Amino acid sequence: MSLHRLASVTMGVPNVAETCSYYTDFGLTPHSDGWFSTRDGGRQLRIVDAPTRRLVALTVGADDRDDLARIAGNLDRLGIAYERTPDAIAAYELATGIRAVVEVQPRIVQPVTPATPYNGPGRIEREGVRAPGILRTDRIEPRKLGHAVIGSTDHVVTQRFFTDGLGFKVSDEVKGHAAFMRCSSDHHNVLVQRAPVSFLHHTSWQLDDVDDIGRGAAAMLQADPSRHVWGLGRHHAGSNFFWYLRDPAGNFSEYYSDMDSIVDDQLWTPEVFEGPKSLFSWGPPPPPSFLAPEDLGALMSGVHSVA
Repeated sequence: MSLHRLASVTMGVPNVAETCSYYTDFGLTPHSDGWFSTRDGGRQLRIVDAPTRRLVALTVGADDRDDLARIAGNLDRLGIAYERTPDAIAAYELATGIRAVVEVQPRIVQPVTPATPYNGPGRIEREGVRAPGILRTDRIEPRKLGHAVIGSTDHVVTQRFFTDGLGFKVSDEVKGHAAFMRCSSDHHNVLVQRAPVSFLHHTSWQLDDVDDIGRGAAAMLQADPSRHVWGLGRHHAGSNFFWYLRDPAGNFSEYYSDMDSIVDDQLWTPEVFEGPKSLFSWGPPPPPSFLAPEDLGALMSGVHSVA
């Protein structure tokens, strides 16, 4: 795949300082210009002022200028206007108003982390020592931005923009409701779902393993228990472990690990799910506020809203 990662997102919120403080607690590294970095992915989150919370923009990494030429041809066929520079192409997705930029960037290189040793029936991988996950004391730092989930008033149009326009591929779908789309070997980098108003549902951030998910969530909740949304659990589509928290603007943020990887398209068979099967394989059921955030009414009316 010539596209190789979701490089960054720009999040608009009405309470910038408070939201920036949250993502610092979450483990991202703040910079003076409103950007936040991950350990492996560099600057991947920008927080800017906006009347209501929303995804303002996202950037996708591409290998070379030939990729940009291909995307320009796709957008021409779709009748979508775009801006072009030698190393980037930008266009607005019409249903959501999100500015999508595809930019020639180097691929992310993540250091290999040692496999966590787990004991099991008839299998001792860790003998005479405590589990590493309970001995860690370092601060949680997300490795990279994994994906963003957006609500769209016309999810079919939004899906077509990402697939037929930018070149994303569909990994799985929820019939008539949502599509999991990838621009890398990760199962999904953008998920678009049907919604009464366009909004940012959540961003998702990679950790080393499920122990770090638990440690990260525990630290966030120790500081403020009201941040809890949903978890711990394991998704079906994507297979990743998850724990969701809520930032002060009302956006959800997800710690995840062990996402499905699709290196060879021929070896992956997309599924079309019906009902809640795609949501989770195990864990507590999602709260109603996860499925329909409580501020949707305010977002639909354009009212300034802070959760």
